[in-house]
Amino acid sequence: SYLDVICILLPFEIRYYTMTPSTGSSSEVVQVSRFTLPESGKDVVVVSINRPSVLNCFNSAVIKKLSDTFRKIAFETSGDRPVDEDHDLAAVVLTGTGRSFCAGADLSDPPDPIAQSSDLPEHLANNPIHHMGRIRVPIIGALHGFVITGGFELALACDVLVGDGSVLFRDTHVKFGLAPCWGLSQKLARRVGPGRARWASLSAAKIDADTAHRWGLLDVLIEAKGREAVLARALEMADQIGENNSTMVKRYKRVMVEGGEKSLRDGLQRERELGIMHYVEAVHDGVTMSNAKEYIEGDVRRSSKL
Repeated sequence: SYLDVICILLPFEIRYYTMTPSTGSSSEVVQVSRFTLPESGKDVVVVSINRPSVLNCFNSAVIKKLSDTFRKIAFETSGDRPVDEDHDLAAVVLTGTGRSFCAGADLSDPPDPIAQSSDLPEHLANNPIHHMGRIRVPIIGALHGFVITGGFELALACDVLVGDGSVLFRDTHVKFGLAPCWGLSQKLARRVGPGRARWASLSAAKIDADTAHRWGLLDVLIEAKGREAVLARALEMADQIGENNSTMVKRYKRVMVEGGEKSLRDGLQRERELGIMHYVEAVHDGVTMSNAKEYIEGDVRRSSKL
């Protein structure tokens, strides 16, 4: 079960995610594990910010480790098909240890805000949000506790957000005279609408889990409480994604992301381009269309018996 997997996973000492073999430590500021999901047989990478004593506020070391990790995952998933067929990556899960997802920047050692705001290549190399945007597989944010300011921006860089009733979002940029570096001023409005986004950011209001779920900010709100329960649900979601066609998941995510950055007219055109590109391959591969037909016919047969 997923809870059994979590009992094994929580020390984060199974298989540390690097491009070359290495060992990890539970004292690392970012813990990264990779393992095989039980139903789909595909892999998931769990990335966990590990500074629980400061509610997972990120410092320069956290930013560097997140950037390095997400850059490697982006490289692995850059093609439509897996680099290693035996370790096809279904999804990435981003979470935090202790009682908080991420409470923002550690102001005793914050990352350089000018560099984080820059689009120069040398600065983007150490920008975790930039690398998250290049990852082709879905990123699931497993949230609990505080999701504040920079942590809020990390959450918005995920594709899907799941959390429990302890989740508390807050954008405190205006309270402390700070400017967002990672897209909060633009992304929040696209998720919850301009009025709600302006209220949340310009008032620095707290957004509890129920409100976030009602607004569409928190996609999945679970009844169970605690980090383990949230992580279990995130892994279940990753496994469900993994049961689908990997190539189409990557292509579908790509067109959805690109379409969201365009007008509806341009987005529909991008979908047409995806369809033509994909079906030029699928119609002639001798497998995709046949499998789809068998699935549909089987589904119709099952429905006819109800």
